[in-house]
Amino acid sequence: MLDELKNSPFKALASLGKTFCQWKEEIVRMWRFRKSNGITEGFHRKMKLIQRRAYGFRNFENYRTRVRVLCC
Repeated sequence: MLDELKNSPFKALASLGKTFCQWKEEIVRMWRFRKSNGITEGFHRKMKLIQRRAYGFRNFENYRTRVRVLCC
């Protein structure tokens, strides 16, 4: 099927086939292990939001305390 996509006369399908072939191992791993870094990304997003709202804390300890309160 991937060969059919890569040899397609349509540029978009040929490009899709090439992309799938290049990322084949990663795609298989995604379905095999089913792990995500969503929780980490969520915490990172909250930390960025805290930083934007604060416009800079007076010291790092205040920032760290705020992150711990809101993320844990």
